[in-house]
Amino acid sequence: MSILGTRVVRIEDPRFLRGEGTYIANLPLEGAVHITYVRSSMAHARILSIDTAEAAAMPGVLHVWTAADIDLAPAPPANGMMNAGIRFPFVAVDTVRFVGDIVAAVISEDKTQGLDAAEAVIVDYEPLPVVLDVDDSLTDSVVLHPEAGTNVVLKFANPDDADIFEGCEVVVDLLMENNKVATAPMEVRSCAARWDGGKLTQWACSQGAHGARDGLADALGVDKSDVRVITPDVGGGFGAKSGVYAEEIMVGWATRRLGRPVRWTESRTENMLSMGHGRAQRQRARMGGTKDGRITAYRLDVVQDAGAYAKAGAVLPYMTRMMAGGVYDIARVQFESYSVVTNTSPTVAYRGAGRPEATAAIERTIDEFARVCGIDPTEVRRRNYLQPSAFPLVTPMGAKYDSGEYEAALDKVLAAADYAGLRAEQRRRRESGDPVQLGIGISSYVETTNPMGGGEYGAVEIIADGGAIVRTGSSSHGQGHHTAWAMIVSESTGIPMDRIEFRFGDTADVDHGGGTGGSRSLQVGGTAARLAAEAVVEKARQLAAEMLEAAPEDVVIDTVRGAFHVQGSPQPARTWSELAAVATVPLFADVDFKPEGATFPFGSHVCVVEVDTETGSVAVLRHVACDDAGTIINPLIVDGQVHGGLAQGIAQALLEVVAYDADGNPVTSNFADYGIISAAELPSFERVVMETPTPRNPLGAKGIGEAGTIGSTPAVHNAVIDAVSHLGVTHIDMPCTSFRVWSAIQAAR
Repeated sequence: MSILGTRVVRIEDPRFLRGEGTYIANLPLEGAVHITYVRSSMAHARILSIDTAEAAAMPGVLHVWTAADIDLAPAPPANGMMNAGIRFPFVAVDTVRFVGDIVAAVISEDKTQGLDAAEAVIVDYEPLPVVLDVDDSLTDSVVLHPEAGTNVVLKFANPDDADIFEGCEVVVDLLMENNKVATAPMEVRSCAARWDGGKLTQWACSQGAHGARDGLADALGVDKSDVRVITPDVGGGFGAKSGVYAEEIMVGWATRRLGRPVRWTESRTENMLSMGHGRAQRQRARMGGTKDGRITAYRLDVVQDAGAYAKAGAVLPYMTRMMAGGVYDIARVQFESYSVVTNTSPTVAYRGAGRPEATAAIERTIDEFARVCGIDPTEVRRRNYLQPSAFPLVTPMGAKYDSGEYEAALDKVLAAADYAGLRAEQRRRRESGDPVQLGIGISSYVETTNPMGGGEYGAVEIIADGGAIVRTGSSSHGQGHHTAWAMIVSESTGIPMDRIEFRFGDTADVDHGGGTGGSRSLQVGGTAARLAAEAVVEKARQLAAEMLEAAPEDVVIDTVRGAFHVQGSPQPARTWSELAAVATVPLFADVDFKPEGATFPFGSHVCVVEVDTETGSVAVLRHVACDDAGTIINPLIVDGQVHGGLAQGIAQALLEVVAYDADGNPVTSNFADYGIISAAELPSFERVVMETPTPRNPLGAKGIGEAGTIGSTPAVHNAVIDAVSHLGVTHIDMPCTSFRVWSAIQAAR
């Protein structure tokens, strides 16, 4: 019986439950000093002077550095398409551009001394006009980077200037805020480094050791071979721990300069101020079609808030553009976006990275289109789905969809939720005038995983006792990689899972890799491990044939026993340990797997909420999700990924927003002020199983890490508006807080 597709309990969990995880903040590093960053208290200002004298004289303080002391060139934009004039100094030179910008660095013997000294650094600022709103930024009335000449970081133009809405019987318009959110991983950023013999070793809290290595080498002007990056246990990333931050580069620079190990771990407030934020799009959507609900035209215009500098978030509208048309057969689709800088924390990739924004826009707009047409939103979706017979296909936005059964996913989730029964209960409450109204929200989505189509490295090595070591260029920070990779290798080799060691995240042990992001890991990293395991089996077959004095083509592997024998004759047999003992070269194989392209998971969600019309409070009663990620290796891991995604998606719809006052001061700089979600606000999720394999990798697997987030946010958003739509409310911006919902009800009345 195959182990694949079964609910296998995760191998990696027991040591975490015993408190045996290895995180950088508690990593022993003898003789290490601490770096503490002095951060701007103003959103936009000219630096007139920095007085470090008092701080430098404090106990335990070794150095206080400003930009004049640091010989690192400002970083270019994160992507070559961006405005090259918008550069990022690791330490602010003459201007600060958001609250949290680094203005100085304190080196101290212990962390507490550094924190005290940082408070003693006095910065004299000359305030400059603050730009917070993306539409204001777009006017260039205040240019935040004068050398760039404009606030526009990147534009994706619409090549089609035709009026695609001409002749439409129904046209709807929506202006929507896809709210800026904090990535808020459980573990804040942390790193440690030492310089020894002309080489840098850095422990990185990262989603990819090789990406961090390359970023460090580039910034420090050294060869990649002179940098070793190790990622021990990492407590969550969600996209924001990709690459390498200025703070981490400074740690590498400082250890080289000092000749002593250096370490840094931020506080939660530091994390909320300066770690990359997500989402942050203003969206203007227009949809047109016929009165009977057929959509013929759709246009989405986006202004992306890039924050103060040209980080990865500025390029995310590219992903929004790619997925703009969603699961629908729409003949004419247009998209245009501007990414602009503002005096806020820079924006980076966050779970879904541009794809949730696309789904949120079209799924909210299709509900408005259905309302104006007077048709149930599920029926409008049915009438416009791309059909299974159309796959594979290329959308008007150039996305190359692989496989999909969109209506089947909707049917499954509606049946599981008892959609007809929910609508009946909603009618009953409306007719009775119940102050607590029921809302039912639908969303259907498709996203792209491993969107750049990149490959991954995998290797399998048989050790002397007959166990195996599997190496991967992917990076595990909570996804269950050890379990999934062990299942795949065990399936091919017959080696028990508990005898398969899993290695990743050390550039000295794994030569190259793409890391984890874009829900790519299993489909490329898992496939590479499978192919490497199969190659090792083939090498072992040749060796076993010699030992059994048989032709290689007659030798088979018994994966139950983990032994090779002649077909039809179970005895004699040769085990992995016996083969390893006589092998003249290691039983080892590695593979660089390159897929045929990206994959496109899809699904449908139903969210059921109660809204108290007297207070505006929202409670999520049920959330039913059908997320199709192709072939499932371990349903238990998939459940975990979906549940985590649902929690984050629901949080964005109801609670989370990074907020600033008029002067650009963050008012959500800790978990007391920021709407971080907890179990108290969430129901027990219901997951509906569906598998539509992809032809683009041998496993048939698509990504699952971001799907729950993508499908849930618009379902919740639509549910809240549906609950109060009979009162005349047609739209509420996210997050749908009690005050916003109550205000919308009052305005409609």
